[in-house]
Amino acid sequence: MTRPGLRLMTASDLPRVLELEVSLFGEEAWSREMLAGELSQQPATRYYLVAEEDEALVGYAGLLAAGEQADVLTIAVATSQWGQGIGSRLLAALLAEARQRDCTEMFLEVRADNLRAQRLYKWFGFAEIGIRRGYYQPSGTDAIVMRRDLASLPAEPL
Repeated sequence: MTRPGLRLMTASDLPRVLELEVSLFGEEAWSREMLAGELSQQPATRYYLVAEEDEALVGYAGLLAAGEQADVLTIAVATSQWGQGIGSRLLAALLAEARQRDCTEMFLEVRADNLRAQRLYKWFGFAEIGIRRGYYQPSGTDAIVMRRDLASLPAEPL
């Protein structure tokens, strides 16, 4: 077993990404059309990565970077790979890309019931700044909005 490698997501990755998306997010999964639309904006305002291990897609992440603001659009890791540092590597890569694009702050929404992801984001210096009630559909689950200053904090976890 090798350490997962990160690379840019391409349209040829969509079937494997969609399979993982549905397995993790069920009814709230992004559609093929949504993901293809996101990829069509890469590299102008989007940046999508996949994590592969032994030719298997084990994770992916996406970033919106426009002006001084960046937004984590998605981070997903196969449940069989949780605890292996893949989410941390994907998030660190998004932070590095946002800085390279001269963004000064990064935002994200995370499910209020996803404590594992919340811990990851806090470990990387994100702070809770608000709640979006009923944000995730169709479940109606709240989202916690988090923000991180990119200008004054290191890219590594705190």
